[in-house]
Amino acid sequence: MYRYNQFDQQFIQERVDQYRDQTARYLAGEISDDAFQQLRLRNGLYIQRLAPMLRIAVPYGTISSRQLKVIAEISRNYDKGYGHLSTRQNIQLNWPELEEVPDILADLAEVGMHAIQTSGSCVRNVTTDHFAGVSADEEVDARPYCELLRQWSTYHPEFDWLPRKFKIALNGSSSDRAATAVHDIGIEARKIPSGDVVLDVYVGGGLGRTPVIGSLIRTGLAERDLLTYVEAILRVYNRYGRRDNKYKARIKILVRAMTPNIFREKVDAEWEHLHDGPGALTDEEILRVKNSFVPPTYADLNNEESLLGLQRLKNRHFDAWVENNVDAHKQTGYAIVTLSTKIPGVPPGDVTDIQMDAVADWSDKYGYGEIRISHEQNFVLPDVRQSDLLELFVTAEKHALGAANVGLLTDVICCPGGDYCSLANAKSIPVAEEIQRQFDDYDYLHDLGPLDLNISGCMNACGHHHVGHIGILGVDKKGAEFYQISLGGHAGKNASLGEIIGPSFSRADVTGSIVKILDVYIQSRVQDETFLDCYRRIGMQRFKERVYANPG
Repeated sequence: MYRYNQFDQQFIQERVDQYRDQTARYLAGEISDDAFQQLRLRNGLYIQRLAPMLRIAVPYGTISSRQLKVIAEISRNYDKGYGHLSTRQNIQLNWPELEEVPDILADLAEVGMHAIQTSGSCVRNVTTDHFAGVSADEEVDARPYCELLRQWSTYHPEFDWLPRKFKIALNGSSSDRAATAVHDIGIEARKIPSGDVVLDVYVGGGLGRTPVIGSLIRTGLAERDLLTYVEAILRVYNRYGRRDNKYKARIKILVRAMTPNIFREKVDAEWEHLHDGPGALTDEEILRVKNSFVPPTYADLNNEESLLGLQRLKNRHFDAWVENNVDAHKQTGYAIVTLSTKIPGVPPGDVTDIQMDAVADWSDKYGYGEIRISHEQNFVLPDVRQSDLLELFVTAEKHALGAANVGLLTDVICCPGGDYCSLANAKSIPVAEEIQRQFDDYDYLHDLGPLDLNISGCMNACGHHHVGHIGILGVDKKGAEFYQISLGGHAGKNASLGEIIGPSFSRADVTGSIVKILDVYIQSRVQDETFLDCYRRIGMQRFKERVYANPG
């Protein structure tokens, strides 16, 4: 993983000192609430329903064991002993005191971490596949390009005050685990026959009030042109994006208003002034950053799979965990492990300080001191020997991180909702818990197969409900909480937005409606057909008829 150098450390420390002074002046009444709002947002601090919330940047979801231990310690000293894994691959603290945030940022800076640009109308945390660099289905490691974009975009003076927040995701695998289609810029990295890496660029994707699948505007972009082409896109957006209405300020609105073709023409015209300029990447600079992501020295392992097979035969629960939570590694004898945070009674994505310490220890014991955060709000250990999987599983179960449900119905993506967020129309965490308890039977979950269920408490779509195979959105009806259900969303390759099934449901009727939806799937599927494939084949009508049928 990328290690901050002396310049990076000095940059972060100076930012901490600056924000400490700003906070002191605000508390002394020398800075107004409105002026301080933008200062704190630029440092990841929100004022939520119950308390401030601090969003810590985890660039492209990669964090070291030492860094995670520091966050665990911060959660004990300044918070309530837990953190939250977000769908942007960051970590959030839900209960910090405003006066203590500068001290938190100072502790983070000691291990090369910060909260810069985790909020505000700027380029946010660049995200990617949480299996990047290790997955067997990977063609190109996208992390170096994420790092190049991170270094370029951090406090870029021209793009520090965009019309609205801006999100970029990259992917280099045959499976799109980065949801590139629903980002302001989505980039697919691939190799051409010559062995060179080229980039396909999509723009104008996004969720929220106006969900849109991104449009392809450039194929085969050379590596050297990554920053200049992204700069051209941002310049066009900065120039033409609306600033009079925040609900119409995202780039997706601009691309749709212009049409993708016209937007492409404007980007290409801007790029003419940039692509051969000083922003073009040199071979030396690309190599410098790629060298930060050289794989560890893996052991030469043999016969790991035969041992693993015997262990799976002897332990049914371990077998289920391997099937769902363990993925193929590009290195023989190793595996990628996803540690699920999704158990009934715990808000999806919430992890205690004890769990964070444990995951950090496991990453050292079973890997190379590196952890990933997935946008599904789970931890990932990228380099585990297959011979260590059983021991890790047993230990993870003791820490409530051994649920064998990754990719299944109860692996719910869920925003904090009305329990914490002042923007929410309805609570989302209790709905997630009720669904998890209703379907807390592994055999049934396994029979259902891969199924993404996403819940958002409002139209901002922090729970990505638009791209859930089943999506749930909290809505307000004259002060009462109701829930809209959509079907057929998908965030990976061949991405799609869910279709609303019909009128919304009371909170008491949500889980029962999900039961009916799944009954239709079970009755209608053909052999080995997933929920998404079944829905795409039979369409909405059968589900609608069953859900709204008169019980009498």
